[in-house]
Amino acid sequence: MTVKKLRELLNAQEAFVSCEDATISCGYAGDLLSFVMSRAPSGCAWFTVMTNINVLAVATLAEIACVVICEGSLPMEGFVERAKEQGINVLLTDLDIFTAIQRVSREI
Repeated sequence: MTVKKLRELLNAQEAFVSCEDATISCGYAGDLLSFVMSRAPSGCAWFTVMTNINVLAVATLAEIACVVICEGSLPMEGFVERAKEQGINVLLTDLDIFTAIQRVSREI
C-alpha cells in the first residue's frame, strides 16, 4: 500500500507528505514513544494521537513510512515544519485508532 492509498482509505488530510508513493508494509498503534521506537516495524504506518515533535524523532529513528494522527488531534506548533525538514509523511484523520486500523488492515 502507498501513502496515497492510505490517505484515500482514511479520508485523511495531509499535514505534510513528502512521498505519496512511499510503500507501507504494515501498521503499528501506540502512544508510548519508547515502545514505538523499539517495536514499530520499519516501513509501517504509525497510528497515534501524539502530536509533539518527539513523534517525528521517533518516526525517523524507527524508519516509519507514515505517521497517522488520529481522533482529530492537531499537530502542535512547529510539528509540520519539522516534518517538512525531516521529510516525514504525516496524515490527519478524525477516525479513532481502532477504526482507522480496521480500514487499513483489510488492504494490507
